[in-house]
Amino acid sequence: MCSNCGGCFSGLVGKDGQAKFSPDPSAGLNATQVASMQEAMSIKRPHEGAFLPSPTSAWASPAPAGGAVGAIDLDFEIVMSELENLDAAKDTLAGQLDTDGMGRMAGSQPRALRQCSRFEAEQILALPNSLPKPLAADERESLIRTQRPTSTQQMLAKVPRQLLHASTEDSQHLRRTLARGATIIFVGAGLPGKRFTFERAAALGIKVVIIEHPDSWSSSLVGEGVIAKFLSVDMSQSSEDVFEAALAHIRSLGSDGLTGAADGIATFVELSVPLVARLCETLGLPGHHPAAVDGARNKHRTRAALKAAGLPTPRNYLIKSLAEVDDAAQEVGFPAVLKPVSGAASLGVKKVSSAAEMTDAYKEIVEELSTLVVSSGALIKGDANSGGVNAQNMIDLSVLMEQYLDGPEVDVDVLMCGGEYQYAAVADNGPTMEPYFNETWAVCPSLLPKDQQRQLKDLAVSCVKSLGFTSGVFHVECKMTSTGPQLIE
Repeated sequence: MCSNCGGCFSGLVGKDGQAKFSPDPSAGLNATQVASMQEAMSIKRPHEGAFLPSPTSAWASPAPAGGAVGAIDLDFEIVMSELENLDAAKDTLAGQLDTDGMGRMAGSQPRALRQCSRFEAEQILALPNSLPKPLAADERESLIRTQRPTSTQQMLAKVPRQLLHASTEDSQHLRRTLARGATIIFVGAGLPGKRFTFERAAALGIKVVIIEHPDSWSSSLVGEGVIAKFLSVDMSQSSEDVFEAALAHIRSLGSDGLTGAADGIATFVELSVPLVARLCETLGLPGHHPAAVDGARNKHRTRAALKAAGLPTPRNYLIKSLAEVDDAAQEVGFPAVLKPVSGAASLGVKKVSSAAEMTDAYKEIVEELSTLVVSSGALIKGDANSGGVNAQNMIDLSVLMEQYLDGPEVDVDVLMCGGEYQYAAVADNGPTMEPYFNETWAVCPSLLPKDQQRQLKDLAVSCVKSLGFTSGVFHVECKMTSTGPQLIE
């Protein structure tokens, strides 16, 4: 549902000009603010490191490299090359961690519980498992106040809010000037189709560091001059071990003079969002509160948050054992949808239309999850001869039963800053392939009436706020039902 971004300068300053993150990440800064745009443009970044992005090849994605906005002349040879790269990458561990890949839209069968890494399995099925627990508010404030301000925070402390936030070409130029030279860590590179993200960062002068499994396609971006560093972490480990390895890598940045210390941490890989939230919290960098992220990744907790905020909420029941199936059916009714309480990419999601279908589907989901074992760091379907360690202790077998929602499905992409949305757009999804809800196609901008789009945007923004988010980029899935807009996840 959400993507963590630590590189948005406007997200570092609140509406009153003071640091908006709680606690204040710039505590202890007493810099004198400049008085003019000219002075602001002359602010120098301290300790930025020697690396200068210098791509040696042309843009390799369908995204335009720049120039005037208008009709885009797509090179279909490039598109086909990207599809071939996708096919080659999908069998690597790094590629498997990107649950937003094109594989979600292929075929009509549910995503299989194939062999996957322990980190992946924990983040899909047992969030947050061995990741550190979120800090209490006083612990978070105490930790942040012991951290040295980042280079970006030192620069921003000198800039009046009205110069930084104005909707003018000069302020846009200022924001890009201040961003140049920042060291931003991306946890996970995703599939090769994400390459344009790193190319765009290089064009903006960002010193990108990628933390990813050793088999990632993105390791070659160092030699191409697109990114400053590729730091490998074995993603077949537990979430705790991945966290510790990533944390050690980030803390070492700046020691060799190639980059500065970390200015921000970001990811566009859903399974890495809980990890990134905890890295940001531990290092005192701006980012989502881990508790908010965990709530967004847990379907039952999301429904509870919406209900508490007075937002539309479908009838639902959290099933923890077979004995509760009948009670759930009476509470929710049919048709309904069963889905594991933790999950991604429509894993284990199925529509049921009767009590018999529901019982069979519930048994199928739980049996599939219950037979998994951890062997050599990987999660596999086990039997009497599999060996390994039973995975039931790390997997949440709870299944959420929800009222089936009719109507067209949409995606609402939301950009939040300072507790308010700055941008929101609705995209239509083609009819999903039931009973497993595989996507078929999408179109943007939406063809729905403007009034319905407004209602969907309002709901999406309210849902994000109800979960405790104030800044970031969010992908919110909704339906415009016969009774009004409803959140899917």
